[in-house]
Amino acid sequence: MNYDREGLIAAAKEAMMKAYAPYSNFYVGAAYLMEDGTIYSGCNIENASYGAANCAERTAIFKAISEGRRDFKALALCGGPKGEVDKACYPCGICRQVLNEFCDKDMEILVATKDGYEVTHLAELLPHSFSKEDL
Repeated sequence: MNYDREGLIAAAKEAMMKAYAPYSNFYVGAAYLMEDGTIYSGCNIENASYGAANCAERTAIFKAISEGRRDFKALALCGGPKGEVDKACYPCGICRQVLNEFCDKDMEILVATKDGYEVTHLAELLPHSFSKEDL
């Protein structure tokens, strides 16, 4: 897949710095690359009731979907305490299920680390998934 991986990770890191995480102090950023090169980014947004919080991955994907977009090409993620990327920060279970609804199983997912990034795909993150094809 040919695109600027470093640029997509930079967009996720920029989004991460906008996180609202006063309770966990764990900042997360996500950036989706669309087929035409457009990037939709998002951060995690916490809430005092905890259950009303939203992850960065879902913030960004919902922004894209609300704009009528569903042509996801790649996703970059980063996260860490107080916005310091250290180890890989993979999507939670709810985010994996949302990705499964809107993204191809072979979509590339870049997960930032202190020393670079890891590459995976949705099928690896959510094997044996239940999806709209099962209904």
